[in-house]
This record gives sequence, C-alpha cells and structure tokens, in this order.
Amino acid sequence: MRYPNVNIFAAWFLMLQTLAMGWVAAMGRVLLELLGVATTEGDVPGRVVGALLLLLIVFLVWYFMRGLPPQGRPEGNGFKLGHRVLLVGNILAASLFVFHFFATEIDSYNTHLVLNKFTTSFGYFSMGLFAVGFSLIYQSSLPQEEKKS
Repeated sequence: MRYPNVNIFAAWFLMLQTLAMGWVAAMGRVLLELLGVATTEGDVPGRVVGALLLLLIVFLVWYFMRGLPPQGRPEGNGFKLGHRVLLVGNILAASLFVFHFFATEIDSYNTHLVLNKFTTSFGYFSMGLFAVGFSLIYQSSLPQEEKKS
C-alpha cells in the first residue's frame, strides 16, 4: 500500500458519511438555510455542504491527533490485507456516496430502483469491510509471535 494514511483518512470520512448520511445532509442544509439559500430536503447542495463539513471535522481530528487510528506497522501481520480490505470498503462506500448526487438524473424507475438497492447494499457491506480492515491493521501493531524452530 503506497499511501496508507490516505486510505485510513478516506475510510474514516466514508464510514461516518455512510453511517450518518441523512444527518450529514441535514446539517449541510441547515447551514445553507442559515446563510439564506433556499434548499429542499435531500437535495445535492445540502449533501455537498454536509460532506464538506464532515471532511473538515475528520481533517481537524487527523490534524490535532497527528493521525487517525488504527496505526499499524507495515511489517506486522495483516497490515497489507487490512489496507486492501479498507480500499474495497472505500470504493463501495464512495459508490453509495456518489450515487446520491446523480440519482435525480436517472429517468428510468427500474434503473433507479436497481442502482439504489445495489448502492445501499454496498453501504452495508462496506461497514463490515471497514470493521475487518481496521481490525487487521490494529492486529499488525500488536507484538508478533516469534517463530520457534
């Protein structure tokens, strides 16, 4: 894994975005309403502003903690596999995140329904991948058993 810190940063952002997608969009909408911009519930501008707020929060935590947990050791067991699992979870969660920006452009009801169900299931599956990936990365930071010969 070339950029493990970026992978973990994206995992934290996408994990929180996936878990609290409606709340994040509502917070963005509230901020836009406070600034005088009229928006509708679940609209793209509220989602974008909410995602930017969440990105700012994750960045501030990363900045003040000088990293995000878990911080594994590259030579430990499970480090590479954990980051690969996180990467797959990031891709699936990003597909759910991006789908809501383009969902209004899909004219066919059946296409919209199928894509909505798939991306929703991607969100559930990515949560499991995040749990397994974080667990493997944490495992790599633990003391390793020495091979006895």
